[in-house]
Amino acid sequence: MRRTLYFFLCICFLLLWSSCRKDFEFSRSIGNLEFSADTLYLDTIFTNIGSSTYTLKVYNRSDDDIVVPSVRLRLGENSGYRLNIDGMAGKTFENVEILANDSLFIFVETTFDIQNLSTDRNQFLYIDAINFDVGSNQQNVELVSLIQDAIFIYPDRDNTTKVIETLQFNVGGEIVDTGIQGRVLQANELNFTNKKPYVIYGFAVVPNGETLNIDAGARIHFHSNSGLMVLPDASLQVNGSLSSDPDLLENEVIFEGDRLETSFSNIPGQWTAIWLMEGSLNNTINFATIKNAAVGILCEGDPDDNKLTITNTQIYNSSNFGILARNSSVIGENVVINNAGLSSFAGTFGGKYNFTHSTLTNYWKNGFRQFPAVLLNNFIVDEDDVITITDLDEANFNNCIIYGNDNPEILLEEEADPAVDFNFKFTNCLIRFDNNNGNLTGDNYDLNNILHFENNIYNEDPNFKNPDLNHMIIGADSKAINLGNTIFSSQIPTDILGVDRTIAPDLGAYQHIIFPEEE
Repeated sequence: MRRTLYFFLCICFLLLWSSCRKDFEFSRSIGNLEFSADTLYLDTIFTNIGSSTYTLKVYNRSDDDIVVPSVRLRLGENSGYRLNIDGMAGKTFENVEILANDSLFIFVETTFDIQNLSTDRNQFLYIDAINFDVGSNQQNVELVSLIQDAIFIYPDRDNTTKVIETLQFNVGGEIVDTGIQGRVLQANELNFTNKKPYVIYGFAVVPNGETLNIDAGARIHFHSNSGLMVLPDASLQVNGSLSSDPDLLENEVIFEGDRLETSFSNIPGQWTAIWLMEGSLNNTINFATIKNAAVGILCEGDPDDNKLTITNTQIYNSSNFGILARNSSVIGENVVINNAGLSSFAGTFGGKYNFTHSTLTNYWKNGFRQFPAVLLNNFIVDEDDVITITDLDEANFNNCIIYGNDNPEILLEEEADPAVDFNFKFTNCLIRFDNNNGNLTGDNYDLNNILHFENNIYNEDPNFKNPDLNHMIIGADSKAINLGNTIFSSQIPTDILGVDRTIAPDLGAYQHIIFPEEE
């Protein structure tokens, strides 16, 4: 009996309580919504490439539950923007409810085809708005995107099977399908200009016997898992020049991913690599910025030839290596490499490497880093754990800074063999190297051996402006000031910014400045 009475009283209480609630009585909005932004800027995107998803928060600051009769894009179904409200996608919505003192999330994306314009433009400011309610109660949030036209290089697609073309190579008379998406550049595509940016899907391949020339000021963007591949007997010529504005870099050639939003500006691993295959020759890169790749440059083979000359170039935010050279040949002058998940420069399986007035650093903070800023070795291990050794003919670092947020920042892995050379030398360099724990042993780490180490300083502060942001210029308190050997600076008389260094050369790619906060 008591249980029955208790149950009856509970039912009565719930009925009376619910009859008094006004939670489900929504008032019509009266134009007093508040927003997280009056204008939502969706950054710059390429034509026909979807943007990131942006969030607009709508607040109901009143004590009443309200209903907004209409939420819609001003251009309606013709709009290039897309909305998502409460998990529902569309461009117009009716009777959108917001509880008292609560908020609503609206997610916004856009895709726009610049070819729909009646005028020929490379850039177009695309504007729409989200209209909340109608008439005197209407409120608006503007939507703004900059749409950038581009030249797109896609792998070909079979119209019947819709299969995307993969790269096939002739290996010993046999056609081998690599499974890598991409296609060979045609004759009329072998000069990248600065008129429009280039967007590459898959690998764009420079064919045998041809040269890809890239003009000063060109912008090359890569989709995920994409890159450049230079085949045997082919060449890459990057012909950037000194810029007057160090922020705009208007004359540099820039290689980066195809996401232009600010949030992607320093995300590593957005594309694969510039791949200089074995047999490609006379590759030159001058005044370039290579950023956000898995491997900035993969340089393979040909240690006795002029494989790669790289000058006045910056390589940043590589998820693996800035430059990975395998039994190859690299000449680097005024090169800056920073922030790599493994090593900034790795000269592996022997080869010939000469860097002068370069800043080779690693301040990686996106996870554990296994390798130092500079790695040299003379061997390779195959999948069966078989070790193959070859000559490290030379590895010279002159007037360089080799530093980072780990210690030590050089590793010299020699597989000893009397018949195999392991030649290296650091001259007039600032190096982070503290071996107090004695983990690194052997003749290669004898810092007093002038055959390998001469006139270097160790573990002193280079006073970089902001290595986390890849600002690697040195300040007035740098210990690298005036320590350069003039023999080397006379061969490279200006730094990466065009500043004269002939009289009192500093170490690294930059002559020092006084930072604004030091004035």
